[in-house]
Amino acid sequence: MAVSLLLAAFGLFAFTLYYTVQWLARCRRRYHMKRQNGCLPPKKLPQLDPFFGTDVVMQNLGAAKKYGFLNLLRSRHAANGLTFTTNTYFRTTINTCDPTLIQNVLSFQFQDFGMGPLRRKSASPLLGRGIFTTDDDIWAHQRALIRPSFVRAQVTDFSIFGHHVDQLIALIGRRNYEVDLQQLFFRMVLDSNSEYMFGESVGLMSENASEAATTFHHALDYAQQGTILRLRLGNLMFAHRDKKFRDSCSTVHAYADKFVAQALEYRRSQAKLPLEKREKNEGVREKYVFLNELAKDTDDPILLRDQIVNMLLAARDTTAGLLAFVFFMLARKPEVFAKLRADVLEHYCEPLTYEAIMEMKYLRFVVQETLRLFPPIATNSRMANKDTVLPVGGGPDGKSPLFVAKHHVVTYSTFVMHRRKEFFGEDADEFRPERWEGLRPGWEFLPFNGGPRICPGQKFALTESSYTIARLLHAFSGIENLDPTDWREQLTLSLTLNNGVQCRLIPAEN
Repeated sequence: MAVSLLLAAFGLFAFTLYYTVQWLARCRRRYHMKRQNGCLPPKKLPQLDPFFGTDVVMQNLGAAKKYGFLNLLRSRHAANGLTFTTNTYFRTTINTCDPTLIQNVLSFQFQDFGMGPLRRKSASPLLGRGIFTTDDDIWAHQRALIRPSFVRAQVTDFSIFGHHVDQLIALIGRRNYEVDLQQLFFRMVLDSNSEYMFGESVGLMSENASEAATTFHHALDYAQQGTILRLRLGNLMFAHRDKKFRDSCSTVHAYADKFVAQALEYRRSQAKLPLEKREKNEGVREKYVFLNELAKDTDDPILLRDQIVNMLLAARDTTAGLLAFVFFMLARKPEVFAKLRADVLEHYCEPLTYEAIMEMKYLRFVVQETLRLFPPIATNSRMANKDTVLPVGGGPDGKSPLFVAKHHVVTYSTFVMHRRKEFFGEDADEFRPERWEGLRPGWEFLPFNGGPRICPGQKFALTESSYTIARLLHAFSGIENLDPTDWREQLTLSLTLNNGVQCRLIPAEN
């Protein structure tokens, strides 16, 4: 008995000694790293609880509940500068709106940062091991699978977009022209993007939408709301016990699995064809199906499902959110609507072409100004996968080198950065598309991220949005705002409007 106790005590001593030596060696290594690079500590957000950060977490959750989380971020940066740190659950987060720091994290020092295990765990019930949760070789492989699907030939083919915008215009008429456009945009974009990705539309714009389609739509919404809550909870994620969230994720996966099975069957049927027949088929232009193209490179059903859910969710929310904010502002800016409609009509043709849209310069300005004020991903983050040094962010002015320890998180806000007056003028809070006449921003304008992880579908989203806007302004000669309130943020995986776009559209005379 005594020998066992002695061995246990010795083991505990050896274990403690080993980790103490490791800790001291790490502290010494980091001290020299900071000294050699001239690093200075960044500003710190004043906290009542500097260890668990419960005051900061409760502030964040409270602000989000009142639709004011983004304004809370702005006020924190206004009081503490471009870069400052917060501490939550013994983990340091570096908060920034400095484009130089962001550029280094996303591009120059891309290999030093990743999504991190906490983000993967938060999002995995819905997104699995898709492109938005993975790092390193897995991410690179998935990116390589997706990239060919967004070449110009597919992105500028309006045959799918056109049918669903026709349905949207007809539905607005059936509702006597008084609608919540945001709700309709989410349905339309899910319809068009599911047809592009699955080869079959969900069918939400139909008067007889199936129960399966409606269930899938609601499940997708609830699942992503739960995902963003898990991300906000961070290390307290274990407290998230929501059966409806798990059921919603399962509903989304089951719906996608049906189309994955079809794509794999298509792959098998193509493989059985003689080589001559396959080569002949490749020369015939068929309807493009995103999932069928992915299935040519892998027969892993889980990988295919995760990819398609990631892409469908990102494509839906980015495009529908952008469209909603454009018309939210147009309903409040009749002079902008009139100028935009004149630009659209000047270059409009039937059928509407990609080249005609590219001629609509003021349309491009309106879209860019909307993305500036309401970026789809208003905040984002990366976790350091090793000790590293950033060239800015340290010191009281944020201009000295900054040491970032392994597992520390850099959170950056494009929402705050896009409203900085030194980049966009004294009227940076105002919606003024004309500012883009001579504006050529760099990393201070980042609506679709930057570096190797820049959004692969940004051209797809911009083209679909521009096409939809042009079609609607051709079909309707005016828009009246039916909501006297200001915009209220709805932050899920992307930025949308909590109060929607309540408006009346005036049909154009033929």
